[in-house]
Amino acid sequence: MTTSMVLSKIPGFDPLKVPVIGTDDHLRALKAHEYSASAILQKFQSSHPVPPQTHFDPNLEDPKREAAVLVGLVLRREVTLLLTQRAAHLHTHSGQVAFPGGKIDPQDESVEAAALREANEEVGLDARHVQILGRLAVLETGTAFRITPVVALIDPMHEINFNANEVAHVFEVPMSFLMNPSNHRKHRLDHEGQTREWYSMPYQVDGQEHFIWGVTASMIRNFYTFLSA
Repeated sequence: MTTSMVLSKIPGFDPLKVPVIGTDDHLRALKAHEYSASAILQKFQSSHPVPPQTHFDPNLEDPKREAAVLVGLVLRREVTLLLTQRAAHLHTHSGQVAFPGGKIDPQDESVEAAALREANEEVGLDARHVQILGRLAVLETGTAFRITPVVALIDPMHEINFNANEVAHVFEVPMSFLMNPSNHRKHRLDHEGQTREWYSMPYQVDGQEHFIWGVTASMIRNFYTFLSA
């Protein structure tokens, strides 16, 4: 559900005000055993490997900036997904819900190393509490990022100490909510002859709604597709 239209460049664009055109409630919700640690690991072991990272080449015209995010499943009695609310003062994607992550640096040995480093810098997540499982499909954004989602298990005994310069809030969403397509709302926007469609998954916790949309929602949707295949 992507086009070349960059929504952030549309004057006055507000994703919360774009009408919902439907949901995918005709698709089945995944059962808890289908997103258990063992089930996800088995999926990665039985699926075709994701192609390796394409390294950033500064000599290319309009190069994609390589990035990695940590799609972290917290192994509570009900498995949850760790998400952040980006700080409001950031220049890009300010205030949006995101996975911990960021640009891959030259010193990062791998996509996985970058995701772990960024998660530590943003939310204080220690790599000792993380078990990497595999990668989801790479997403390319209209803002010239090429993002690799790294799926991992997180020990529920982990500690969070987020960097307030980058993160306003850290929260968890139950996988039972995210892996139910009836919660995957579809939006469509027509602008200057182009059409853009995307998903949103608004989630209420502690009296506050977290509006999950855009690239983050696309990654979650891809995760659902991967696990339900």
